[in-house]
Amino acid sequence: MLDTSARLLRLLSLLQLRRDWPSADLAERLGVAARTVRRDVERLRSLGYPVHSTPGVSGGYRLGAGAELPPLLLDDDEAVAVAVGLRTAAGGTVTGIEETSLRALAKLEQVLPARLRHRVNALQTHTVPITREGPTVASDVLIAVTAACRDHEQLRFDYTGHEGAATQRRAEPLTLVNWSRRWYLVAWDVDRQDWRTFRADRLRLRTPNGPRFTPREPPGGDVAAWVERRLGHEMWPIQARVLLHAPADQVASRTSSGVVEPVGDDTCVLTLRGDDLHLIAVVVAFLDLDFEVLEPVELKERMRALGRRLTTL
Repeated sequence: MLDTSARLLRLLSLLQLRRDWPSADLAERLGVAARTVRRDVERLRSLGYPVHSTPGVSGGYRLGAGAELPPLLLDDDEAVAVAVGLRTAAGGTVTGIEETSLRALAKLEQVLPARLRHRVNALQTHTVPITREGPTVASDVLIAVTAACRDHEQLRFDYTGHEGAATQRRAEPLTLVNWSRRWYLVAWDVDRQDWRTFRADRLRLRTPNGPRFTPREPPGGDVAAWVERRLGHEMWPIQARVLLHAPADQVASRTSSGVVEPVGDDTCVLTLRGDDLHLIAVVVAFLDLDFEVLEPVELKERMRALGRRLTTL
C-alpha cells in the first residue's frame, strides 16, 4: 500500500486528470477505503487545494479553482509539453498572452531538472518558426471554449460569417483545431442539427453557457482529417479538374495542393479548389506538365490569357 505522502501525490494526480471523480472510483484506484480518501482530501485542503465534494451515496470529488494557485503535479513529458507550449504561445496566434507566457516559462524552467531543460532547449535551438500575419484570438475566448468542451456545456455566441452577416448560434462544442494559423471550433449546431466549424476569432461568447449535453461521436471519426477536408476543399466555391499527362506519384511530389487521382500509368487527374481562377491557373502552370482542363470551361480561357501574358514578356 502506498504511504501517506505518496498516496496524496497520487490522489492529486488523479484529481487533475479529469473533472469529476466518484469516491468509490478514487478508493479503488488508490487501493484504500473510502474513509481514507476522505481523510486524504482533507489533507489536500489543508495544503491549499480546493477539493469540492458532493454528498450522498454516489457523491464524489472535484478539484476546483482557489484564491491562489497551488503547486501542479506534472510528469516529465507533461512538463516538457508545457514548456514548449509556453514558448510557442509567446509568438503565436493568441493575443494577450505573450508576456505572461514568457513569465510563466521563466518560472517553470527555474524548477525543471537539468535533463528536462536540455530537452526543451534542444527543441528551441534546432527549430525555426516562420511567422505570418493572420487573425488572432483573445486567450480568454480560447479558455472559455475549451472549458465548455471539457465540461460538455452548450455555448451561446454571436458569430460573424464569411460574408460579414452576424447570427446568434447555439452549439455543443467538441474541440478546437488549429489549422493554417487559425483557430476553429468544431461543434454540433443545435438549430441546424449538423456539425459546423466556426472561426474562433469571429465569435463573441454570451454568458452564461447553456445546459450540459451528452457528447456525440466526432464527425468522420477523425476530427483533424474532417476539418482539413472541410476547410481545404468543401468550403472553397470553385472546383477545377485537370487531366495531367504524368504519373500520379510525380504530380504528388511536385505539389501539395489539391487531390491527385491516378487514371493510368502515365496520366492522373488533379482536383483543385479555391476562390480565384487565376490562382488555380498559376498552380497548374507551375507544374510544367502537359494537361487538359476538364472543368470548369472558364479555366480554359484563364489559362490561355495567362499563356498570352507570359509569351509577351
